[in-house]
Amino acid sequence: MTNNVNPFSLFFDLANGKSDEKVSSKRFLSNMKGMFNDETALQQVVDKEDRLVYEFHELDLPETEGNILFGTSIVYPGKVGDEYYMTKGHFHTILDTAEVYYCLSGQGYLLMENPEGDWEAGEFKPGNAVYTPGRYAHRSINTGDEPLVTFFAFRADAGHDYGTIETKGFRKLVVERDGKPEIIDNPNWVNE
Repeated sequence: MTNNVNPFSLFFDLANGKSDEKVSSKRFLSNMKGMFNDETALQQVVDKEDRLVYEFHELDLPETEGNILFGTSIVYPGKVGDEYYMTKGHFHTILDTAEVYYCLSGQGYLLMENPEGDWEAGEFKPGNAVYTPGRYAHRSINTGDEPLVTFFAFRADAGHDYGTIETKGFRKLVVERDGKPEIIDNPNWVNE
């Protein structure tokens, strides 16, 4: 099988995760409706200022077997109500796809859960790699006061299933309690 991709290199700044060679995709608070537990608090923040929650640099490679997509994700610090800023989160369309994240800077968690109800929160701190097995949805959560920057890699033909998370949410939330992150049950999680 030929994938018509030539060898190449791409620069990512290790301090901030950005690349001058690739435009990032950006997600603002207005793009996160239905993701946070407190929709009223979300709307109040959006009405004041539609803040950038996260951005990511992902390669535009053919989504074919044998290729590996990689890039950086930058989740900015902030909260909606008591819930920390996060990525939308997703399953892969090819459900058995694993993914690896390597934390370059910042702190937080990679919240993971599978359809059977198992969940885990892998800690992000500089130098820590978190492995997401196949069958696990995952989202990055920034619990610090600086950007959370990670490098990720997964098989290019895996696809993204955001719809399941948009419909059901995650079983757990990461919120601030007494100045520290705490993982709690999501009272709005949809059990089908």
